[in-house]
Amino acid sequence: MSERSPFKPIRSLTGRVRRRTPATPGASLAVERIGDRVSIVDSAVYVAGDRVASPESLADTYRSLREHEGAVAWIGLYRPDQHELGSLAEEFDLHELAVEDAIVAHQRPKLERYDDTLFVVLRAAHYVDSREEVEFGEVHLFVGPDFVVTVRHSESPDLSAVRRRLESNPDLLALGPEAILYAILDRVVDGYLPVVAGLENDIDEIETEVFGSDPGVSRRIYELTREVIEFQRATRPLAAVLAALTAGFAKYGTDEELQRYLRDVEDHLIQVIEQVDGFRQLLRDILTVNATLVAQRQNEEMRALSEASIEQNDDVKRISAWAAILFAPTLVGTVYGMNFDHMPELHWAGGYPLALVLMLLVSLTLWGVFKYRRWI
Repeated sequence: MSERSPFKPIRSLTGRVRRRTPATPGASLAVERIGDRVSIVDSAVYVAGDRVASPESLADTYRSLREHEGAVAWIGLYRPDQHELGSLAEEFDLHELAVEDAIVAHQRPKLERYDDTLFVVLRAAHYVDSREEVEFGEVHLFVGPDFVVTVRHSESPDLSAVRRRLESNPDLLALGPEAILYAILDRVVDGYLPVVAGLENDIDEIETEVFGSDPGVSRRIYELTREVIEFQRATRPLAAVLAALTAGFAKYGTDEELQRYLRDVEDHLIQVIEQVDGFRQLLRDILTVNATLVAQRQNEEMRALSEASIEQNDDVKRISAWAAILFAPTLVGTVYGMNFDHMPELHWAGGYPLALVLMLLVSLTLWGVFKYRRWI
């Protein structure tokens, strides 16, 4: 990529380069009033890959950018307010829709072109091992011919590490705003790898819990599925962002070395997306297996209850049968044991043997009936 000149604009991923007009008296008075807010994490002006200024305010950044020929400004903000982004929009001709998105946040990864400025939304991910959860961050980038504005709404990604990496590699940083965009993309995609490893470990644990009959595994499967879906929402749209960037290589004359770097990031992202897609399918299968195992356990419990109920019924039948058998002679004996004066056959000599035979016959008859019905 050739060195830029204020007299001969070049084209790049960001499109045409506009010439910056000289500062005029009073042009940055509004900036001075808001330039010292703590939301400015870091601001630097680079020339040929070297940091030549570290302004403490937005006004100083604008002034330094005008003073250094072929300079590139990188302004890092953390949850800025509307006034700060309004100052940046006025200075760098940022589109109001992009500024509104950067203020509101909660956007899906995307790339939009507004004249000679790119607006890029990225979602970073961080795996918290102590809670076995995935935390998501969001960063918005305005990439212009001679500036990069990064707006973070969370602690991740760590852009200070990206800045240190680029500053330690002036040749890469000298490629301009596109190099900064590449480095941030690379950082975000590299941050996905520990998340993939953490999710893979969680899925392995869930598989063990499923076959170990853990009662809480269904809830964990659901929660992990939600995390995987959210991770897909962060990674899958990013593929379209990188595809749009690579499609503009020839049109905007992107440096060949930078093209290779961006293709490498795209390859890594595709691998992540494929793994995450596999995780979602695997979780579906695990959920199906878990539902099947739960149904089998319920069926086994129902069968055990049914068998126990049948055994109880058999016991009740046996008890009832023997109670009936024993009740017949007891009834006869009870009747003839009343000792009333006027009872049939009370003084008959054969009454006692007849009563015994009667009791025996009734008992044997009942025993035969119950035996035939398999109650005993």
